[in-house]
Amino acid sequence: MNMYWREMKAHRKSLIIWCIGMSALIAAGMSEFGAFTSSGQSMNDLMESMPKAMQSFMGGGGLDLSTAIGYYGLLFLYIILMATIHAAMLGATILSKEERDKTVEFLFVKPVTRRKIVSVKMLAALTNVLILNLVTWGVSIAIVGHYADGGSVTGDIGSLMAGTAILQVLFIVIGTAVAAVTKRPGKSSVIATSILLITFILSFAIDLSEKIEGLKYFTPFKYFDAKNVLENGLEPLFVGISIGLILLLGVSTFRFYSKRDLKV
Repeated sequence: MNMYWREMKAHRKSLIIWCIGMSALIAAGMSEFGAFTSSGQSMNDLMESMPKAMQSFMGGGGLDLSTAIGYYGLLFLYIILMATIHAAMLGATILSKEERDKTVEFLFVKPVTRRKIVSVKMLAALTNVLILNLVTWGVSIAIVGHYADGGSVTGDIGSLMAGTAILQVLFIVIGTAVAAVTKRPGKSSVIATSILLITFILSFAIDLSEKIEGLKYFTPFKYFDAKNVLENGLEPLFVGISIGLILLLGVSTFRFYSKRDLKV
């Protein structure tokens, strides 16, 4: 467990910064909702007057922006982007940093297997994203509830946060799989975030063209789209695909990291 607490301590400051940043994003975004409602402006009319590309970029297509939870759905696009960037970078660096920082010998002198090293590091990464998710969940309920005029938002936010948690875990294992496979440990976080951004951009492209609707299965950001989750809850198909990918990438991480030659 010393290794686990070492990892938690190493990422403590960055986790605090991410939690503060996420809280600030939610507070700033919902304060804009308050400003619009007090001014009497209709966010729905404003959104409908925008080009489809702008609506997609802002994440507000099809949402009822006159309600606090609807506006939060617009904001959720950026919440989930921040959460997955954190997860992808954490997953990639938590395995590769030993080679990058030339501290592999520190692990080699310990009587532990590579499988246990990967297990402990992934557990620390999961703990970090869980804390960020819980902070986001709590702050969201408090702030969105403040603007909801007594309406219950707990269930809707809970569904969105559950989807976020699944994506966080998915991007952790994408990061760890990249770190386990690549021979350039310093580039693993760049590769992982590049994969994230490509899939994120693809989700925008799908919103703009119905001809490529079938590609939604290739971008996790369409699995837990705010509008669909708020209307229909979590879709079992996408949850199943996500769990399958998590298991596949998790097994790949253990397999490739156990066999690779580490740079001392």
